[in-house]
Amino acid sequence: MLEKLNGKKKESLIQNGYIVLGCLTYAIGLNMLITPLDLYNGGFMGIAQLIRTFLVSVLHVQMPPGMDIAGAIYYILNVPLFIMGFRVMGKGFLMKSLFGTTVISIFLVLVPVPLTPIIEDYLTACIIGGIIAGAGSGMILRGRGTAGGPDIIGVCCAKKYRNISVGQVNILLNLVVYGICLFMFDIEIVVYSLIYATVFALTVDKVHIQNINTSVMIFTKKVGISKAIMEQTGRGVTTWDGEGAYTQMRSYILFVMVSKYEVNQIKHIVHSIDPNAFMILTEGSAVVGNFEKRL
Repeated sequence: MLEKLNGKKKESLIQNGYIVLGCLTYAIGLNMLITPLDLYNGGFMGIAQLIRTFLVSVLHVQMPPGMDIAGAIYYILNVPLFIMGFRVMGKGFLMKSLFGTTVISIFLVLVPVPLTPIIEDYLTACIIGGIIAGAGSGMILRGRGTAGGPDIIGVCCAKKYRNISVGQVNILLNLVVYGICLFMFDIEIVVYSLIYATVFALTVDKVHIQNINTSVMIFTKKVGISKAIMEQTGRGVTTWDGEGAYTQMRSYILFVMVSKYEVNQIKHIVHSIDPNAFMILTEGSAVVGNFEKRL
């Protein structure tokens, strides 16, 4: 089925698949492993959980058994961030953020919270829950969307400041939330919540490969590849003429710098024009100058 779609539609479908799968993975990690232990997420989700606790414990609002309304509260808190995301990242990012935040809010409401913890050991639950939830958040970002909250703030900051990552922004915002928790709950709850948040942030940065720059050098005997790359990715391409030392045949050498998540798109463009093209890809390239960082 995917083979019948054009490049852009296929890429969009794959990205949306990443977002949906990431949202479900995040909700499973949080609702099934962290929430049953009364631990708290960081960022806006942590604020939503604190509001939920206030409604249930102080105002005694009755909630359906096994259902957590923190997801619905989280969605409401994200409305101002949608405006910021639109101004900094544009309409495309806004639509992906709306989609991701809506889906994750639905999953957070629908994924049941066990009445008894699945993993009773706090440290084990924090590590496993942080890896699962962090991997989910990273997949959402790989789909070029966000789950709202710190993700939107982190992506916008990373867009403007080269040395800032989404995981780092998560950690900073978590310190604010857990500072509030420190005055409300036992120190043990805060410490384990911080462990979970740290594992979560580190996992996000491992999965969120957009922060990795990749240089691509292409050797081809066919024309049109540089034009296709510029039109379909918006990246600049440097070209020069070459000659095979053995064949003494003329060839074209192209050089382009991309983010790692764009590598598959570059490969598809090149191989659709020249299946025999030779490519060299170098990850982790440092860039100084006018390079657009995309997330």
